[in-house]
Amino acid sequence: MDIVSQLQEQVNLIAHLASNTVGTLQRDAPSSQLSPNYPEPPAHTTSMDSANFSEQPKLMASTLMKAAKQFDALVASLAISDAGEEAQLKS
Repeated sequence: MDIVSQLQEQVNLIAHLASNTVGTLQRDAPSSQLSPNYPEPPAHTTSMDSANFSEQPKLMASTLMKAAKQFDALVASLAISDAGEEAQLKS
């Protein structure tokens, strides 16, 4: 697979991980009251214990950062040409 295809796959992976991370945090995070003018939010009922929830964001952030570092490594491996745009288009 060429570098550009690998970059596209990595971008797709990062988007997928980011979407899952935000969705999971939105689903599992405990509610908080935005203002005293609003009623108290309902109790958050979930099967996940608080110890497991506190570790999950760390794991998701770590996975997302590994994917971002892999993307950076792929970008760094691209050949950099000193020639102008016209010379690059000719080759």
